[in-house]
Amino acid sequence: MSVTILVVEDEPAIQELISYNLKKNGHVPLCVYDAEQAIIMVNNVLPDLVLLDWMLPSMSGIEFARRLRRETRTKSLPIIMLTARIEEQDKILGLDAGADDYITKPFSPRELIARIKAVLRRRLPEMSDEIIELGGLKLDPTTHRVFVYRVLINKRL
Repeated sequence: MSVTILVVEDEPAIQELISYNLKKNGHVPLCVYDAEQAIIMVNNVLPDLVLLDWMLPSMSGIEFARRLRRETRTKSLPIIMLTARIEEQDKILGLDAGADDYITKPFSPRELIARIKAVLRRRLPEMSDEIIELGGLKLDPTTHRVFVYRVLINKRL
């Protein structure tokens, strides 16, 4: 199941690394270099998740995250801050601005992918590949199959 991820990162090498790893894991990256381009992108194509650098030209990632949270269409859009700002107060500010997770640079691509999966499981459970079982039904989103089990109920009248 492909997930569209908006990557807002002004460093070309980091953007390339992220994009490569997202593609390798079956995701569709949409890459922009600043918040202004990101606003246009979000208005045209609503992504499933935003990877957002804090320090961007003209508008900070924090300001952009707050803007996303204020708008009805994007208030529940998952956001992961990906930044070189490592102080505790910065992490708190990022999370308080609306980020669902906060990753500091340098980062491991494997950890980034794992955190993306975790945020998507919490925020968009319908996009999970996990099998769901409930009340005699089993839904496998990977194969797009539903299984129905007969449940025998003994009742005394």
